[in-house]
Amino acid sequence: MPIRTFAELLEAAKDKGPKTIAVAAGHQAEVMLASLDAEVAGLAEVILVGDVPKIKAIASEQGFDISRMDLVQAEHPRDAAWRVMKLVSEGKADIAMKGKVETSDFLRGALSKELGLRTGRLFTHVAAFEIPEFDRLIFISDAGVVVAPNLEQKVEIVQNAIYVAHALGIDRPRVAVLAATEVVNPKIPTTLDAANLSKMADRGQIRGGLVDGPLALDNAISPESARIKGIKSEVAGYADILIAPDIEAGNVLAKAITYFAQGKMAGVVVGARCPLILPSRSDTREAKLVSLALGVMLA
Repeated sequence: MPIRTFAELLEAAKDKGPKTIAVAAGHQAEVMLASLDAEVAGLAEVILVGDVPKIKAIASEQGFDISRMDLVQAEHPRDAAWRVMKLVSEGKADIAMKGKVETSDFLRGALSKELGLRTGRLFTHVAAFEIPEFDRLIFISDAGVVVAPNLEQKVEIVQNAIYVAHALGIDRPRVAVLAATEVVNPKIPTTLDAANLSKMADRGQIRGGLVDGPLALDNAISPESARIKGIKSEVAGYADILIAPDIEAGNVLAKAITYFAQGKMAGVVVGARCPLILPSRSDTREAKLVSLALGVMLA
């Protein structure tokens, strides 16, 4: 059965966990709290990598019980990120999570040839949204890693998003490749990319899902809009996955869902040997926990 809510996602992750999560630069109260939540929920066993004296001081000040967590010293956040990826490469951790460290430094370790976490796949961000009045989760990609993807990169963005949907029990996800219009227009390059992706899926170059595009946002998710515009498609009106034309459009769409529609978000970076969790400082406590649950499902 497909997972349709975050409550179902958390329950499924509990059944699959606990997994070992290594946190880079874990000397931050919010990050430690998210780690504790995952531990208490039965999702994770936690390794905090960072400034151990600071970690202990924060735990004491906040009243956090970190007695079950392993602590690994790394004074500089960049070193903490490297040590976390090394733990994954040695099979001592299943998931890597960003703490108080720059995203670029965190990903640099995952991309290092020396540590061997690269799989040949493009690293892409996949966000899952639980939106009021929707009967399913909606996935958006890429809103966090690939800035201005070309057609080749968009193929991998689509394939990675399908992979995440499969992990949540959606056997044949419907993928809408978004553009400003549902009509192919040579003056709008994103519509050409969308049409190419659709044809590539028809020919088996993208596998595991139904892909159609270009589709505008309204007719991608609204059956009524698709009907009014006369769009005949297995995807139009019922999309599970929305592929943004670039990171700016994806980021704006994701934040619009969160702040205008009161949607809840979980996010993960896929393409490495392990799931990579990159929580934002503005993410809620629940968002961090659900992101970790998503990572557990993919680990």
